[in-house]
Amino acid sequence: MKKMQAANLNDFFRAAAAAETVYLPVDSADGARFMKYEDGVTLSMACNTTRSAKDFFFPQVENLVDFKVDGKKIEVIDGREEVEDFVIFGVRACDLASFEILDRVYLNTPPVDSYYKNRREHGTVITLACGRPQETCFCKVFGIDAADPAGDVTCWMLGDDIYFRANTEKGEKLIAACGSLLTDVDEAPVENAKTAIRAMVDKLPIKDLKLDKISERHLLENFNSSVWKDLYESCIGCGTCTFVCPTCQCFDVREFKTNEGVKRFRCWDSCMYSDFTKMAAGNNRLSQLERFRQRFMHKLVYFPANNDGVYSCVGCGRCLKSCPISMNIVKVAKALGGEANE
Repeated sequence: MKKMQAANLNDFFRAAAAAETVYLPVDSADGARFMKYEDGVTLSMACNTTRSAKDFFFPQVENLVDFKVDGKKIEVIDGREEVEDFVIFGVRACDLASFEILDRVYLNTPPVDSYYKNRREHGTVITLACGRPQETCFCKVFGIDAADPAGDVTCWMLGDDIYFRANTEKGEKLIAACGSLLTDVDEAPVENAKTAIRAMVDKLPIKDLKLDKISERHLLENFNSSVWKDLYESCIGCGTCTFVCPTCQCFDVREFKTNEGVKRFRCWDSCMYSDFTKMAAGNNRLSQLERFRQRFMHKLVYFPANNDGVYSCVGCGRCLKSCPISMNIVKVAKALGGEANE
């Protein structure tokens, strides 16, 4: 375990940025968001960023390949630029857990997504324990410990000091590069902080959300439940929940023609949109009820059924704060769970 005075945090960022690009949460008019570190940039102490750290590994828009056409000759051009090493500081436990969910989709199931893989390999993740969890947080429901996130390096901000624990080879390398700023210390203050954070989490209003009745075993019961009709009616299909969600992984692949050829790119898509997965034959989900149900059944039933019981939700609370009609996964889970959530 290492320690550094909080007053020297900019020196730490500066030392890390000498070798790699560093990103950290910064307050803005739209809430906290990840920005590149430069002298004068101040770390946000918000519980979480408006957009998740998923963007670093699965960006909203990404060029895939270019084509140059000359008569009947087609030249395929891999336009990817080499990803440089980078550091993300201040990732919370919920966002870290979302990376593991995305890994299951893009790395653990062939074919491996080489674009995603490249970014994951070049990124070093420094997590930050939650000092002030919000009422919209419910990560504990999914077994996530806000007091002791993993990552390549874990940090705790305790008063005038910041504690660091390297967890991986990447983390050891980064800590070594900033070694002159850090001193070896006892872990007792961090253990006390973990206890205090867990006590705060235990007082949050959604910590006891029950998912017992929402599972593969109850698939047909959940799918055919009458609650969907009442739940979906206020949904306007805006897709906001999918765009702030750290675990949503759906995308569309599109092409556009330029004077120099054709560009193929992918961009985030939303299962809440009427043209999602639409093909020449039509769309297999014609109503908003069907699309609404698909989103939540995937996160709470389909995904865990195919991924060792791991839910496709990390309890970050972003959808609770961003939905314009105040509909979210918690309300759905409570409705499906019935008396278990009374």
